[in-house]
Amino acid sequence: MDGTKTGTGTAGDTGAGTGTRSAGGPAAAEPLALAEVAAALPGAWRSRVLGRVGPTAVKVARMDGLPLAEESHPTAEALLVLDGLLALEVAGEPVSVRAGELFLVPAGTPHRVRPGSTGTLLIVEAEAAGS
Repeated sequence: MDGTKTGTGTAGDTGAGTGTRSAGGPAAAEPLALAEVAAALPGAWRSRVLGRVGPTAVKVARMDGLPLAEESHPTAEALLVLDGLLALEVAGEPVSVRAGELFLVPAGTPHRVRPGSTGTLLIVEAEAAGS
């Protein structure tokens, strides 16, 4: 679900903006209202990098109810549903992740977004070099 892929990944990364920080960088000026950040995205499944911790990106995305194709990643991925529902299929099994729940997708595990996923999603994933 990274910002550079199609499939269950977000369709595009809109980049970091005001108030973001990287580990070791300057402190954020103020907290981020994640639902507002997601609502301002140019479209569903277009992620925005909020900040980085080492090679790991913290992103927010808006889900629109449409399914996305299967994918897998070389590293684990954390998916936190802030509001709404994330309907997944993980290694062929259905998984529902509700608001306030975190799901960890193990490295190399095929997963896809099923129809009906709506709301705001926080994604924590390692990015490939040069992303």
